Amino acid sequence: MNLLVTGGLGYVGSVVSADLLRAGHRVVVFDNASRGHRGALASGAGLVLGEIADRPALDSVFSSGAFDAVMHFAALIEAGESMQKPEIYFRNNTATTLTLLEAMLAHGVKKLVFSSTAALYGNPARVPIEETDALKPANAYGESKLLVEQMLAWFHQIHGLRYASLRYFNAAGAAGPLGEDHRPESHLIPLVLQVALGQREQVSIFGTDYPTPDGTCVRDYIHIVDLSSAHVLALAALGRPGGDGRLICNLGNGRGFSVRQVIEAARRVTGHPIPAIESPRRPGDPAVIVASSEKIQRELGWRPQHPELDDILRSAWDWHRTHPKGYST
Repeated sequence: MNLLVTGGLGYVGSVVSADLLRAGHRVVVFDNASRGHRGALASGAGLVLGEIADRPALDSVFSSGAFDAVMHFAALIEAGESMQKPEIYFRNNTATTLTLLEAMLAHGVKKLVFSSTAALYGNPARVPIEETDALKPANAYGESKLLVEQMLAWFHQIHGLRYASLRYFNAAGAAGPLGEDHRPESHLIPLVLQVALGQREQVSIFGTDYPTPDGTCVRDYIHIVDLSSAHVLALAALGRPGGDGRLICNLGNGRGFSVRQVIEAARRVTGHPIPAIESPRRPGDPAVIVASSEKIQRELGWRPQHPELDDILRSAWDWHRTHPKGYST
């Protein structure tokens, strides 16, 4: 298929682009490079620099080739930032997606795979979280993604859009030459590895009095390679005739690891002591977030191939050692 990948210079978008190319698809990346990296462009992919909010630019891209589907990764992802500047999240994540959907509709592109988030669930009433559980985002980031899911449902009902919405839990690890490089970095595993690299003195543990076995938050970490493979399967599912034409699935490991467990695993993998300091809780952090991925396993036959925390950390460590300054190395 001919595929347009928005946000293909980012962490997830770059890895998925590479997997799509290996599967025999043709990929054009559309990205403004504001938070992604040109060095992350998958080998063999085309690149168009532009803003999704720029409808003429989108029209130009869609007119340049007959695209069969869009893989939509372009978004701001920092929950904390979204609670300081919600306006840029609703503009960048929600309003620009509407522009993209309008352009798709105008050019007859009827398939979309959407990068959604577990932040839709907010503070879950139970774990593991299932797709039918209540959607109550605890931050503007999650709300901006929920609004997109609501739009997709209406475009499906009224315009026949076939879509997959994949709700990520904690993507982690690296895929060969492609790794995690956010500026600024706020994700636990890269932060811990920065300590091992001597780029930080210590890592902070935010809250040690949660109702968990060791008092620290528990999260579901999914290897980026496993996350990516689910997108290839979801795209194929949208191409099959029949069915509802709509797929909403959690993407997680199905297992939870605490902050202390992540730090201990990093010490084992890197051989560095990695000092940690205990800090107060951050407002709004749930104690436990773990996915039920039974639906995607049942419907698409997907299974995580790299579920062990040490394996996830080892792939990330290998990448960060060879990219100590990220893609600017």
